[in-house]
Amino acid sequence: MKRVRHSPRRDWEQIVAGQGMIFGTPARLADGSDRPYWDESVHYEFDMDEILALEADVELLHSMCLNAVEHVVLTERYRDFGLPEWTWEPIARSWQRGDPHVYGRFDLRYDARRPAKLLEYNADTPTTLLEASILQWHWLTDTHPGDDQWNSLHEKLVARWAHIRSQLPSSELHLSWSSADLSGEDNVTVAYMQECAAEAGLDTVALAVEEIGFDTDLHRFVDLEEAPISSLFKLYPWEWVLDDEFGRRAVELLPETLWIEPLWKAILSNKAILAVLWEMYPGHPNLLPAYVDDPHELTEYVRKPKLGREGANVSIVGAGMDTSTGGIYGEEGYVYQLLDPLPEFDGMRPALGAWIVGDEAAGLGIRETAGLVTDNGAAFVPHRIPQP
Repeated sequence: MKRVRHSPRRDWEQIVAGQGMIFGTPARLADGSDRPYWDESVHYEFDMDEILALEADVELLHSMCLNAVEHVVLTERYRDFGLPEWTWEPIARSWQRGDPHVYGRFDLRYDARRPAKLLEYNADTPTTLLEASILQWHWLTDTHPGDDQWNSLHEKLVARWAHIRSQLPSSELHLSWSSADLSGEDNVTVAYMQECAAEAGLDTVALAVEEIGFDTDLHRFVDLEEAPISSLFKLYPWEWVLDDEFGRRAVELLPETLWIEPLWKAILSNKAILAVLWEMYPGHPNLLPAYVDDPHELTEYVRKPKLGREGANVSIVGAGMDTSTGGIYGEEGYVYQLLDPLPEFDGMRPALGAWIVGDEAAGLGIRETAGLVTDNGAAFVPHRIPQP
């Protein structure tokens, strides 16, 4: 694994815009100045052996996470996750029914010197999907056509939608995001997912989550045309869904109206799962010690809100790296994880986002930042596997 500089393609901005990258919130350099969010002036190189090891680690972590959900459901361990008590039984039923899931992203610490370490699992609403799937593949074929890339995301997403099609109540799929996301990132991610689902043969309708209606006479969710919603892919976190009457109706109507990602992902998308994994697999080479609501024996740690997003409300203690970020999260409680700083390459710290689609590892996206916390100032950079 190494970081390499390379001249960007001529007219790269127009190229990526034509491929769907219509949001351009700037990232930041170490001095605080703006940097392109999609930055192809640098990329990371990996040996195939490194990629094969990462792929195996991701599929193992995925199976461990599914075992952890089973454990939480069997032991009714919901309180550690800050989940409302009225949701506990519906979450268990969602898991026991096997409500279908599509994708997730493991955020990993990796430097090729030792096994990848799980930092967190974005199991419910992961973004950077278009960048990882489409943008960096076209960058590779334009700039290094003889090389390879860990990237079967598009093919696997289409195949996954085709696979679960029979589990959906109908062939019509609604897809939703929040119009409150002013960056456009969520809209772009949903538009790309809509393209994958349509390619798999589903009839797709996109609308903002704020535009979803409820027909009180027929007791069902409806779209802007008053048509019933039977299956809904949502890029909107379960903890927000469950926060009001809308969420109660969503849970009551399961599985008549099926939500993707499923309700049982409310367990996996919560950072308390890191503590459960450490209890179940103590000393595992792909895990870091983690605990709920107390650091226990840890003297150097990262404190993360159980439901935090984009690096908000994170505190780092130890190794002369004490720092914290602001935000609106933390009321639900915290998880304490051993401090294992991201490695440095040319003064930048890459976090590896390894994708799982269905139950198969599917690709890699890399975000890097000069800081210790991968936040919304991180840039996305491509990667390649040089061929001999």
